[in-house]
Amino acid sequence: MIDNRGSVLKGTENFPKHLPQGLRVRKVLFRRLISRSWRVRLSATRRKYATAVSGERVSVQSSRMEEVPHDCPGADSAQAGRGASCQGCPNQRLCASGAGAAADPAIEEIKEKMKTVKHKILVLSGKGGVGKSTFSAHLAHGLAEDENTQVALLDIDICGPSIPKIMGLEGEQVHQSGSGWSPVFLEDNLGVMSVGFLLSSPDDAVIWRGPKKNGMIKQFLRDVDWGEVDYLIVDTPPGTSDEHLSVVQYLTAAHIDGAVIITTPQEVSLQDVRKEISFCHKVKLPIIGVVENMSGFICPKCQKESQIFPPTTGGAEAMCQDLKIPLLGKVPLDPRIGKSCDKGQSFLVEAPDSPATVAYRSIIQRIQEFCSQRLPEGENLVGS
Repeated sequence: MIDNRGSVLKGTENFPKHLPQGLRVRKVLFRRLISRSWRVRLSATRRKYATAVSGERVSVQSSRMEEVPHDCPGADSAQAGRGASCQGCPNQRLCASGAGAAADPAIEEIKEKMKTVKHKILVLSGKGGVGKSTFSAHLAHGLAEDENTQVALLDIDICGPSIPKIMGLEGEQVHQSGSGWSPVFLEDNLGVMSVGFLLSSPDDAVIWRGPKKNGMIKQFLRDVDWGEVDYLIVDTPPGTSDEHLSVVQYLTAAHIDGAVIITTPQEVSLQDVRKEISFCHKVKLPIIGVVENMSGFICPKCQKESQIFPPTTGGAEAMCQDLKIPLLGKVPLDPRIGKSCDKGQSFLVEAPDSPATVAYRSIIQRIQEFCSQRLPEGENLVGS
């Protein structure tokens, strides 16, 4: 059986020979000509193939996890698809064809666009529900308290954009001008961009595959008129998938200061955060440090601390010591954080004396210090 590209699909060599070459077999014909077992085999095989969409390469994986070899030479290497480590890799044929070596022209366009942005910070976590968006929002609020500091907050959580709600900007619309999309401004020095501004309703589901997510992130970075910005904070979804690879690929040439990784104290969170740290090492993304969210609860009346999520394996502190990365700080639980986010208000302003606010401000100061010590563009950063 022949696919769109004229290649014989693996697993169909024994199909009836009388089928016309190049026939695009539909589901109805599948059911008539082949047994269910053949359909399952063909479906699993086709999911492994790389699909080219709008010039973007996306590997559509089968249900079984297939990892790139640890010592992969890289798609742009002369040994791509030919080295010893490439044997058995699901992407070997694609790399050997040279298709992965072509640079995306958008990388240079984004590099030029980002020349007006001094510092770029990614907020990451391998685990969902640990407070990445909450931290991103309050990092933006804290930095923007200095009226002379221009801050931009970019939400690339395409399927779960919560930044508009947290920042009190639900219902706002993005406007387009000759210079590109205009961010939605919360303050004169705090602009926000999110796919949530493009939805007709906050309840609308964004059901996109990798290529469309990739295209949306590219458009945010290339087509938004950010202007002169001191800090660009990028709020990401959990995991190490399409969105993370895209934003790192597009911003690497423009120089990323580093990543702030968010976790909670319990091991079920830490085990996924270790994967995120491994991701940063593999893509050569500097790590600014780790923030432990929901780190105990301090009673506002008696000031006694209780461990709601016990750090059974030592929490973020032990993990950071083991992996030799900085622990930026621990933010205790405070019910007012959630209330502030639901109302779209800054917790730092609503509860200035909270131990959580004190922790936030300390962490923000450490991030500022890290960014101020960054090396000139083109030199290697320490931290990864």
